Amino acid sequence: MKPPELLSVNLAVTDLGAAVSMYPLSVASSWYHSWLGGDVTCIYYGWMGFFFGVASVATLTVMAIVRFTASTTLQSHTDKISKKAVQVMLTGTWLYALLWAMFPLIGWGAYGPEPFGLSCTLAWAEMKEHSPSFVISMFAMNLVIPAIIIVCCYLGIILRLHYFYKSLQNGNIIQNKVKMQRRLMLIAILISAGFIGCWTPYGIVSLWSIYSTSPVTPLVSMLPCLFAKTSTVYNPLIYYTFSKSFKQEVNQYLQECRCSNTNNLPENTIYMVGEGTTVKEELQMEHLFPKNRD
Repeated sequence: MKPPELLSVNLAVTDLGAAVSMYPLSVASSWYHSWLGGDVTCIYYGWMGFFFGVASVATLTVMAIVRFTASTTLQSHTDKISKKAVQVMLTGTWLYALLWAMFPLIGWGAYGPEPFGLSCTLAWAEMKEHSPSFVISMFAMNLVIPAIIIVCCYLGIILRLHYFYKSLQNGNIIQNKVKMQRRLMLIAILISAGFIGCWTPYGIVSLWSIYSTSPVTPLVSMLPCLFAKTSTVYNPLIYYTFSKSFKQEVNQYLQECRCSNTNNLPENTIYMVGEGTTVKEELQMEHLFPKNRD
């Protein structure tokens, strides 16, 4: 597996981890119109959300740095960053996320319910009195600075690709490599822009809850929260839309699933084929063709 593929897998793990560990509890609470489980599950939910959120933005930051470094090797057949180096950086992203998620548990920050009462996150109202430094540090280290790094890296990649493409005189292999880098860069930019776009409203409302004298209404707090949770959805959609290899793998997997379901059908299944579609209709053959009896 190549270094860029490791980054994509790590990003998928953060999305899947958030969806599996958080969303079932949130859906169940929404069904019962109140939070389930009390303080323990609230802290668990808030911890998981913060942990996977920080891991995701750290992964996107590392991805931008790796892409920027790889853009300097368009004329080289070797990778600028080794697989081992990427593995070390990804390990660092998880340790970084773990560190930030542990801070509220040891007293710097806190976890608590959202104003609308159906999910939990960082307790902004409580931190307004006791830990405003945590909010400022968290906002700077996990949103502002990563966003600046991501934007600068991709702007640098765009400029490098532009000047390198203009300097090309011949060489189809190098041109194909440039096109591949442009496609990969487009995917990474869309993912990063989606993450920043989803989490910026949430960060703004969080700062508002700290520095504004008026309380945040449940509706105002709910919309950025729902918007932020879509960050686990758009990454697969972006990859499916713009990555040919990913789309082929998904289509092949779906085809294998359909074939597997077909093979598991009983032997007395009749296949009726119409124009453009295949209809599978199982009939009780015994009623139509009774067995011969002695």
